[in-house]
Amino acid sequence: MPEKITAYRFDYLDETLSQLNKEDCAIVAGGTDVMVLHKSGRGVPPKIPKPVVFIDHLSELKRVYQKDKDLHIGSCSTYGELLENPLIPIALKNAIKTIAAPAIRNRGTLGGNICNASPAGDTLPLLYVYNAKLLLRSVNGDRVVAISDFIQAPRRIGRNHNEILAEIILPSVLEEGSHVVFEKIGNRNADAIAKVSFAGYIRISNERIDDIRFAFGAVGPTMVRSIDIEKKLLGKPFPLSETDIDSIVADFDQIIRPIDDQRSTAVYRKTVALNLLRYFLNTSQYQPN
Repeated sequence: MPEKITAYRFDYLDETLSQLNKEDCAIVAGGTDVMVLHKSGRGVPPKIPKPVVFIDHLSELKRVYQKDKDLHIGSCSTYGELLENPLIPIALKNAIKTIAAPAIRNRGTLGGNICNASPAGDTLPLLYVYNAKLLLRSVNGDRVVAISDFIQAPRRIGRNHNEILAEIILPSVLEEGSHVVFEKIGNRNADAIAKVSFAGYIRISNERIDDIRFAFGAVGPTMVRSIDIEKKLLGKPFPLSETDIDSIVADFDQIIRPIDDQRSTAVYRKTVALNLLRYFLNTSQYQPN
């Protein structure tokens, strides 16, 4: 006889937080990652070692709203809902369109993609170049942490057991003038885990680079980003010279360290990642998104 799993489904976020403060639970939103992580054999219920608390229905975690130039996205907003929301940036929608199939997009959530902390997480490179901040909520109040500090290693995050990821905050993402791209390399355009992913962000003023950011997925244990390398391009004339481009590509060549696995080889991943970076830097004209 299958083991019973204790499960909670409260009507309000405050009740949920109160239970999490009493008991260490597995949090389930869409369940598209949790169910795979704990799956057993065919026909056998998943073995989840903790009580389960469901949060996907909580309206407090599904709001999307603008505050000044910042965009606040509820962690339980599904990919399908975000595709329909006019506030969501085009680049993020493009990334969402590459995630799995429509049935998964109608269940999977942005917060779940973050908390799963996979090196191949489809939205993560973009969230890194957007300098995303995460609002964590508990009975003790709120705290805000940068996504790069929250994701510590594959499937390891900086969340206390009594906290819920409530919102993803994209600072200044609704300001005009920046150009953002997302590229994912997989066996198919969608419904495939990324072999390599890349996000680039650039803002130009008076033919000089005001701001520039890069992040790579699936080529390291977490997203690969270097603010120190990015700073080398600030204030540089645009378009960039070949010397500047070669220098930046060489810098990333030193810190991109992919692995071989069933999806691809390390050599392929590094080659493609650096080619995507070079292509982005070689673009002579950007249109603001």
